[in-house]
Amino acid sequence: MSFLKKIFSKEKKETLDKGLEKSKQSFFSKLSKAVAGKSKVDDDVLDNLEEVLVSSDVGVDTTLKIIDRIEARVAKDKYLGTEELNQILRDEIASLLSETNLGNETEFTIPKDKKPYVLMVVGVNGVGKTTTIGKLASQFKKRGLKVVLGAADTFRAAAIDQLQVWADRVEVPIIKQEMGSDPASVAFDTLQSGVNQGADVIIIDTAGRLHNKVNLMNELTKIKRVMQKVIDDAPHEVLLVLDGYTGQNAFEQAKHFTKATEVTSLAVTKLDGTAKGGVVIGISDQFQIPVKYIGVGEGIDDLQVFNKHEFVDSFFK
Repeated sequence: MSFLKKIFSKEKKETLDKGLEKSKQSFFSKLSKAVAGKSKVDDDVLDNLEEVLVSSDVGVDTTLKIIDRIEARVAKDKYLGTEELNQILRDEIASLLSETNLGNETEFTIPKDKKPYVLMVVGVNGVGKTTTIGKLASQFKKRGLKVVLGAADTFRAAAIDQLQVWADRVEVPIIKQEMGSDPASVAFDTLQSGVNQGADVIIIDTAGRLHNKVNLMNELTKIKRVMQKVIDDAPHEVLLVLDGYTGQNAFEQAKHFTKATEVTSLAVTKLDGTAKGGVVIGISDQFQIPVKYIGVGEGIDDLQVFNKHEFVDSFFK
């Protein structure tokens, strides 16, 4: 048993296996049909495999990259059997994920040289943004870190109320103002309060949907600029939350937000309720942004640090 296996707990592994079950069943059901009656990997199998990957929400560009790599391996070994296809796919997907993800992490950590560590969270309404913030706050607090939340999504009263519910549940302080207040003002107050309280982590929620991309870009730029009046290199991380259930629509959301601001990490939620888990592979590859967290259940502990080894292992188990 490897060191990685030892520190990725049995409970977390079981939750991950269960969370990816629908995606795995759907993928391998399609894969079985793609290779039915075939003993070696030929052009027909590759064409069918391409269709399987695209229909599993891996994305066209990433699918073509995987097919090209498998074609190169087939060219080396003319008699590559279909029974080896699972292992080849597993290797190539793991290799792709390695290019954008450190992928060895198993615990919720922050850099020790940044205090407070400022995390700005972006994403459209309904993707599980507030829930992700609440679960992150819980995980950081469990590790003895002092967390402060900032309700800078002031466009919806519900967003402020939802974040308050999570702050109460996790028992961490929240800085908020009335609906319609200036989001940048809330962010400024949150950072000041966090510094005064000796916070280790400050998590800022932001509005999920503005009228157009220019408005979104201007708002996020203003929030960053105002935060830097308190902490000159804030935010230290911009986390984009995407809903895995939406499949290809998650690609569109990622395009929208990566054009509006510099996104440095991704969280993909709701993977337990969908057969579209392949979207994690495609988004990570296409945007060259590391997937940092995945949501594989509704429980407060079902947000996991993304570990590429364990993800691929569960997907191909």
